[in-house]
Amino acid sequence: METLLLNRADVLENAQMPDVIRAVEEAFAAYENGDAQMPAKSYIDLPQYNGDFRSMPAYLDAGEWDAAGVKWVNVHTDNVEVHNLPTVMGTIIYSDPTNAFPLSVMDGTTVTRLRTGAAAAVATDYLAVDDATTMGIVGAGVQSYTQLEAISEVRPIDTVVVSDLSEERVAAFIDRFEDEFDVQPGSIEEAAACDVLSTVTPVEEPIVKREWVGDHTHINAMGADAKGKHELDDQILLDSTLVIDDHDQTTHSGEINVPYSQGVLTDADIHGAIGEIVIGAKDGRTEETGITVFDSTGLAIQDIATAHVVYEHAKENDNGYPFELVDTEV
Repeated sequence: METLLLNRADVLENAQMPDVIRAVEEAFAAYENGDAQMPAKSYIDLPQYNGDFRSMPAYLDAGEWDAAGVKWVNVHTDNVEVHNLPTVMGTIIYSDPTNAFPLSVMDGTTVTRLRTGAAAAVATDYLAVDDATTMGIVGAGVQSYTQLEAISEVRPIDTVVVSDLSEERVAAFIDRFEDEFDVQPGSIEEAAACDVLSTVTPVEEPIVKREWVGDHTHINAMGADAKGKHELDDQILLDSTLVIDDHDQTTHSGEINVPYSQGVLTDADIHGAIGEIVIGAKDGRTEETGITVFDSTGLAIQDIATAHVVYEHAKENDNGYPFELVDTEV
């Protein structure tokens, strides 16, 4: 038996966004139904290198398929400037749950971008108004691209307002999407007034004010992934139908971590988990719903669900580089 090595190009070729969105939705359902195992994300903090490592294992049984694996990922904020490397890099080991054989080693950085966009798309599908045509994006880094790519699969987005401190990042984003959408540079205030808003920044002080947000805007709060990060005005969270991905992770390192730790926000202010909405245990958007917020920290089940899609299509398409990682002679 051979292990399949899949690089960035292989992952992109074999992970069509509609398939990834469907797999991530199935992962949310499996997790909520108790058909998944996802030990807590573990951290190795390296302040001397201005970074950290994170280990994210998971197993899920989605009914027609099951999958297991682990993502080893970092966040080193000096990488681009000092080392000419991405801030975030990941590697996924995708294994056969029946016998533990490592079926694939694949680029986890691209998987992370894809599943993050897909998670926002699942939340948008359940929480945004049906006729959402405008989308605001705050933060035009690498994660912003899959936000638009995924969300436009579930809503008829035609106009996009992108806001970032870097004019170069805004220009690159517009250059990528101007043939598909009406993409405009704008302020955070203009982005927040759109039907759908995705915030993808690493800030620790809120940058989106309550008075800027539309009456029925759906917000994907994607940037907070560590303690102290906080993109949205507390009043937005208090006034919204607030949906999380995982209670432990969001209260520790998600968008709600700061107001939750301060007692400004409590469990009573949380409408439910996205998995509860997917399986029908909690309502998504109704006629009475106003602002909605999805607090996404990123779950290992999303990574493994996406890795499943990539691996299965790579086999079908004969992509990748098979190699002998395990000596199968026993």
